[in-house]
This record gives sequence, C-alpha cells and structure tokens, in this order.
Amino acid sequence: MNDKIELREAIIVEGRYDRIRLSGIISTPVIETGGFRVFKDKEKQALIRSIAERRGILIMTDVDSAGFVIRNFLKGIIPQEKIKHAYIPTVKGKEKRKSEPSKEGTLGVEGLDRDSLIKAILDSGAHIENVAYSVGEGLDPPVIKNAADPVGEVEEHEPPFPKGGGTECRRVPAAISTDTEITKLDFFDYGLTGSENSAKHRAEVLVSLGLPEYLTVNAMISAINCLFTKQEFEEYLEKNNIA
Repeated sequence: MNDKIELREAIIVEGRYDRIRLSGIISTPVIETGGFRVFKDKEKQALIRSIAERRGILIMTDVDSAGFVIRNFLKGIIPQEKIKHAYIPTVKGKEKRKSEPSKEGTLGVEGLDRDSLIKAILDSGAHIENVAYSVGEGLDPPVIKNAADPVGEVEEHEPPFPKGGGTECRRVPAAISTDTEITKLDFFDYGLTGSENSAKHRAEVLVSLGLPEYLTVNAMISAINCLFTKQEFEEYLEKNNIA
C-alpha cells in the first residue's frame, strides 16, 4: 500500500532541500521557487500558473519573513481559488546542514519533523486523493481510507488531476496509479526530438500550453509531466494534430 500522501494540488516550496524533505512524505509534484529568483523568473511563473490552472497549488513556505514575501508574491500572480495554504509551525532551531540558524532563528520546511509537516498539509484543506500514513501521538488526523481499501467509507473527490514528475517536479508513482512518466524516448517517438520539424512542433506545444518557447527539452519534459499523464499528453498531441 502506498504510504505517502497523494494530493490533487502540486506543492510549491522555496528550495531544493524543502523538496527533498517532502519527497519522503508526499506523492505529488513539488516545485521550487528558487527563493526570490521566482520574482524575475518568467519561465517558472508560467509553469506555476499552468499547473495551478490544471490542478491547483498548495503553497508551503518557511515561517520567516522571506517565506511570507514569496507566498504573497505567488498570491499576486495566481487566482485565489487555485491556491491552498499550508502553514508550518514556528519552531526555534537550526537545520543540521547549516552552520548558523536563520535570521529569525526558526526551522524551515526542510528542518521540521514528519508529523508537523503532515499536520500542516492536513490543516490546509488540500484535496487528498489517497492517504496511508501514520502520525505521532498528540495529533488527531481525520480518518480517510486508502482508495484501494474496501473496508469502511471512502471519501469521495472529483477525478484526480494529472500527475507528473521531473527534476523540479518530483513524483513517486502512487500504488493506485498505472500512469507512466514521459521520457526523452517518448519525445523522440512523438517527433518532438530527432526530426527536421522537432523544434517547430515543440514550440507549438509550448505556445498552446502558455509556456515559454525557450524551454530546453529537459525542462519541457519536466513541465509536461507536471501537467499531463502520458496518455493525456498523447491524446493532446493527436487532438491538436502535432507531431
């Protein structure tokens, strides 16, 4: 049974170590803002907007002032109905990898224990697609059955949104999913690499999805995996007569 929380929304975090920390807890796309770099990174903004439109986003930034600045920036570029907010608790301390604590002296997402992160996700109101996890004493999570578990009531949701993965959009395939990720070999099969018109076809896909035309092949594959399952992307290509 899948022991990670699977969400409808993609999670937005500040940096790489936050993403790594969450990868052991959740099975859903995690996107890094790169800290304040997202303010000028039009490519990252476009990716976040596209994902928010299709599946919604859950913002989980640090509890310090920088985290709230990034959270407020994202609130300004994404429709409010597409955003959920996960607020981590204020815990004094220092991450192990750092020589000094942060300016405010509090732990960020990467430094928090598993139970605190799970509670922040549950309290956010995010749409949970399947849950199979355990939390420590003192926490009282709602009883939600795994979708594959026939015992007891199963909370009903709308059909899951597309799931995907990649360098900045990490996903561990859920036990209840049979979808596979799109690869470079798939791009070759689709005519998006390795042919005379590949660059033209890639540009057509990027424009139609509202993504920057200058994305590299690797970045494009990562973005597509965030937005589509493999089957959905193949249907998209056929419907739009691309490649």
